[in-house]
Amino acid sequence: METNENLKEQIFEIITNQLNDNNPVETKMTYFRLMHLGFNEFDSKKLIGQCVIIELFDAIKNKKPFDKKRYKKNLDQLPLKPIE
Repeated sequence: METNENLKEQIFEIITNQLNDNNPVETKMTYFRLMHLGFNEFDSKKLIGQCVIIELFDAIKNKKPFDKKRYKKNLDQLPLKPIE
């Protein structure tokens, strides 16, 4: 599957904003936990990005708000792939 570079940049921008704003705090906690586990900056953001994409896709497809509870649950499960 070919990676859409523009989409990847936008997802990474969302993650960077969450890290800079410390909102939600779980994003930063997850980022540092993944780094402590040995993942580099890119791979840590890539893993977090999986959780972001799930929420964005659901919000757009189903016209629902961002599900913060599910997002946090999926972050907690990283580096395992999100299940919801």
